[in-house]
Amino acid sequence: MDWNAVLATRSSRMKASEIRELLKVIAQPDVISFAGGIPDPKLFPVDAMSQAMTGAMASDQAEDALQYSVSEGYLPLREWIAAEMQRIGVPCGPQNIFISSGSQQALDYLGKLMISPGDTVLCGWPTYLGALGAFNAYEPCFEQYSPTGNVGATEYKARAAASGGRAKFAYMSVDFANPTGETLDRRARLQLLDLAAEMDIAIIEDAAYQALRYDGETIPPILALEIERCGTIEAARTIYCGSFSKTLAPGLRVGWVCAASPVIERLVLLKQAGDLHSASLNQIVVAEVAKTIMADHVKLLRKTYQARRDHMLAALEKYMPAGVDWTRPEGGMFIWVTLPAHMDGAELLTQSLAAERVAFVPGRAFFADGSGGNTLRLSFSCATAEQIDTGIKRLGALIERVGSGQDHR
Repeated sequence: MDWNAVLATRSSRMKASEIRELLKVIAQPDVISFAGGIPDPKLFPVDAMSQAMTGAMASDQAEDALQYSVSEGYLPLREWIAAEMQRIGVPCGPQNIFISSGSQQALDYLGKLMISPGDTVLCGWPTYLGALGAFNAYEPCFEQYSPTGNVGATEYKARAAASGGRAKFAYMSVDFANPTGETLDRRARLQLLDLAAEMDIAIIEDAAYQALRYDGETIPPILALEIERCGTIEAARTIYCGSFSKTLAPGLRVGWVCAASPVIERLVLLKQAGDLHSASLNQIVVAEVAKTIMADHVKLLRKTYQARRDHMLAALEKYMPAGVDWTRPEGGMFIWVTLPAHMDGAELLTQSLAAERVAFVPGRAFFADGSGGNTLRLSFSCATAEQIDTGIKRLGALIERVGSGQDHR
């Protein structure tokens, strides 16, 4: 069977996730890993999850938990999310909430909903690798968006038309972004709203890390700022994607979209044609755990991850050679490192695993155009203080050797 003859042309655009492939390597016990952008499993609320699971299966809810359900999602969970969205400045109701199997599915569905071959997606350089993968299957063109750039709506429209389509949306991770850890300030959020209005495009606001702020000023979501302007979520062009993966547990695969009801209605149609609905039992468990422990649990996460972030920043100051720069995130799980221009992150990773047993993610995969070879992403979420000290010291020494030409392995 010649499978290439029957596969869709878009399948050629699908690529393996460098992070998922790297996870196979870093499972070795002697490797210090700053690679996986994952929550620390030691912080999972196991007892609360177990109690909620047992309660769901030992009550009248058991039948609902094990049965097919509505594609919109479990109503009590959507009501809890709607209340949380109101708390952060987004007046909405459960009719504006759609439950997805992780926010990654939401990105895939939004790409399927909006992108025709040749259409343009605006995004950061770099941006979340999973978003590039989700959108790429629908054959878009990617254009670099920077709030400090000088490209305006007219030029973006002309470029999109030259590619044979039109610009459809801007994708932004605005709080402690994966991979850079950077946050879009209020002014930049308003500028993006202005650009989107002028171009008549949507905004996808990826808020996977929004709850994990450790210091600095809390900034309203883009969706909240837009509603301040237009008065109601039903008039908003911003689509907010949230997740329980970074706050409760990623294995449950529960995320959500908050948007105007016409968007939600179309997502429901995609869900009905895709996997019918997200796992009922998982939604029931998340709803119960979120209702009972979320506020206190997020405080624990912030305290723990902040200490690890501070420790890594201090280690970088102590051990990195001149010519290396890095971000200083106010939250999230990541620090973005820029190496001297002549160095390559992928080559450095090969050397680091072989000689120093330290893992990280090379930066090139986060750029839609394959640039950014001299960058890398470090995650501090699962590392102990000792691992951070040892790993950053080894990595700094390797970078110094490679940079000076002393390491030829």
